[in-house]
Amino acid sequence: MGAAPAALKSAGAASLPQVRGRLTPGRAMSDLTWLRVGGPAEWLFQPADRDDLAQFLAALPPSIPVFPMGVGSNLIVRDGGLRGVVIRLGRGFNHIRAEDGRVVAGAAALDSHVARRAADAGIDLAFLRTIPGSIGGALRMNAGCYGQYMADVLVAARAVTRTGELIELRPGDLNLRYRGSDLPEGAVLVEAVLAGPPGDPEDLHARMAEQLARRDASQPTDRRSAGSTFRNPAGFSSTGRADDVHDLKAWRVIEAAGLRGARLGGAQMSEKHPNFLINTGNASAADLEALGEQVRKKVYDASGIRLEWEIMRIGEPAAEPTP
Repeated sequence: MGAAPAALKSAGAASLPQVRGRLTPGRAMSDLTWLRVGGPAEWLFQPADRDDLAQFLAALPPSIPVFPMGVGSNLIVRDGGLRGVVIRLGRGFNHIRAEDGRVVAGAAALDSHVARRAADAGIDLAFLRTIPGSIGGALRMNAGCYGQYMADVLVAARAVTRTGELIELRPGDLNLRYRGSDLPEGAVLVEAVLAGPPGDPEDLHARMAEQLARRDASQPTDRRSAGSTFRNPAGFSSTGRADDVHDLKAWRVIEAAGLRGARLGGAQMSEKHPNFLINTGNASAADLEALGEQVRKKVYDASGIRLEWEIMRIGEPAAEPTP
């Protein structure tokens, strides 16, 4: 472990509690996000288990900010990095159990893995199969597709608060809505209990295979992307049905503004799906965010529609070079 970068000194090692997991200073975020950009986190904490996380948060000085992250599938970390502590859940939080018609999943469990395990148990959570990322992020954003959302299947969630308390949250406590929820400030989701309708395992796996094929045919899944860049102005996800209305989909208004394939530096709006922002190989976080803002402005100029970011953007821009 190297020393934390000189520019990131707000959380000195003496201020941080002892942990059983891994606490790394100055951890580059560029290899922890799907877009492969971003400056360093002042500290990255990978807790060993729930108790390790709770003890750390309880002992951490309140003045030090925390940012829980999943697998970085819906995230731009700016080039100047992140102050405070980034908390990334791993092996101690990726369990998946099917029991009594429900699925209990750790926040670090991948959505696709949960969908498959549920199908094996005859529980229909198939919509999760094509959603990138982990259950914690899906819950935080109330992720959804094909007309279903996390709000439709959530029974309860468990989180560790900023003071180290384990709490249980019901759907009504989270105010789940299109691409949003209300979580106590600084709380870290650690587990979700999900329930879906019963289904034949063979039929569920076949449907998921069909959905994957449709996704791969229409989205740049082989490129460095973070999924949908902007929320649909209509306020709901695509249903996947033949009668789906496309007029107020983000991709439609981006295309109408002539921005399919638009480029800035190493950033590009995908030719395949214009609501996907991709890193063509050498983009900075600044390139990606600036292109997104250009798209928002041009769409507004063309249609009067204000696109809202779906990708979360965090951290600080790179410092300007001194003359």
